[in-house]
Amino acid sequence: MEGLLGEFSVWLYFGLFITAFFAGVIDTIAGGGGLITLPVLLAAGLSPAEALATNKLQGCAGTLSASYHFVRTRQVQLNTMWFAILMTALGSITGTLLVSYLDSNALIKAIPIILIAVAAFFYWLPKLQPVISSKVTLSHLQFALIIGTGIGFYDGLIGPGTGAFFSTAYLCFMGLSIVSATAHTKILNATSNVSSLVMFSFTGHIVWGLGCVMALGQWLGAQVGSRMVISKGASIIRPMVIFMCLAISLKLLSQQL
Repeated sequence: MEGLLGEFSVWLYFGLFITAFFAGVIDTIAGGGGLITLPVLLAAGLSPAEALATNKLQGCAGTLSASYHFVRTRQVQLNTMWFAILMTALGSITGTLLVSYLDSNALIKAIPIILIAVAAFFYWLPKLQPVISSKVTLSHLQFALIIGTGIGFYDGLIGPGTGAFFSTAYLCFMGLSIVSATAHTKILNATSNVSSLVMFSFTGHIVWGLGCVMALGQWLGAQVGSRMVISKGASIIRPMVIFMCLAISLKLLSQQL
């Protein structure tokens, strides 16, 4: 067994599988699963670069799993999203390529403030969304160019809160319901994750054994989470998004202090 698992114990693999499963459920509903998995990977002894790359591998499985379920249940129509998918991929690849060259400290410091604003938006969602979506609307082309490229770039460069940002954009600028916005978000989140993973695969930092075990947990967790999104709708999505936005904000603020 030792030869198969390498330097890691079977209990570590089991713990990471369970962690990834719960992270997959939460990430599918509200985003922020990386808030759970990344610290656990670091605690397991991976270097920051290895943890980031391996986390992207297991995160891809979750977003792809949720995307598959939402497409299969016809919550999204891929033929209307192809340009947004393309621009999100380009944005994510660009962000991943530039991550070593840009000073992202200023952006990291601003993220908690943005996420707190997103949490406030979701708290007052029933009153705010109709007002905003009636005043500012984007075509599919505009959404792809502005939101797809911009948030895709952010996800490749930094990452925290990407799902919440995509969901908020769909709610505000495309007038989607909260369930539909969540479903569409997972498609673009999966696009961004896969694009970034392709770039990471050339760095040699991915710990494939751990990543694949966690990917299985993420896939199964995302299947559970995507079913909860459709069956529970806003009653579970809104409070979970608010909680995860505030949790990510507190974690980032604690790191800055």
